[in-house]
Amino acid sequence: MAWTREQMAARAAKELRDGYYVNLGIGIPTLVSNYIPDGIDVNLQSENGMLGMGPFPYEGEEDADLINAGKQTVSELPSTSYFSSAESFGMVRGGHIDLSILGAMQVAQNGDLANWMIPGKMVKGMGGAMDLVAGVKRVVVVMEHSAKDGPKLLKKCNLPLTGERVVDMVVTDLAVFTIDKHGKDGMALIELADGVTLDEVKEKTEADFRVALKNA
Repeated sequence: MAWTREQMAARAAKELRDGYYVNLGIGIPTLVSNYIPDGIDVNLQSENGMLGMGPFPYEGEEDADLINAGKQTVSELPSTSYFSSAESFGMVRGGHIDLSILGAMQVAQNGDLANWMIPGKMVKGMGGAMDLVAGVKRVVVVMEHSAKDGPKLLKKCNLPLTGERVVDMVVTDLAVFTIDKHGKDGMALIELADGVTLDEVKEKTEADFRVALKNA
């Protein structure tokens, strides 16, 4: 049985560390803000100029003036600060963000990432993805394991790249993988979702990976 979107976000939230400055991408990664572990204090940053985002507001409590970079309504905290988009990208490009949790269309076994466009389809803009993967210290991808047309974990991406050798970890609805993006160890399977078998993961994954299950 595959993980739900919420379970995927909760698993990704386990990668947060106390004191981290974190950027959350649109889609499933935005849910991570609702699963920050107890005792962990992190500052969530948005490219549109907000540092210290709170959890998603309940229905009826939204403030239309408080949005993240994906134009979703968010909440603020007593410690929240606001600044220009230029200053926000200065934080990103200056290496001041510890972790970025992003969605993806494809991830290659060497850490290449494609998450900003599909040729022939309308593109609103690349947003800050290229800056994030180039300037952030660690990148975790959260995505569905497969697309309608096949695997999303590939030997080599065939969509336009967002960055080369930038992904450190992939959390899908089936499993968790680490990637040695600058070394020779490649991609490693470290965790299976509840009820998911190794054979199922192998069947739905084009990328080469070694099995390093923690409970094996």
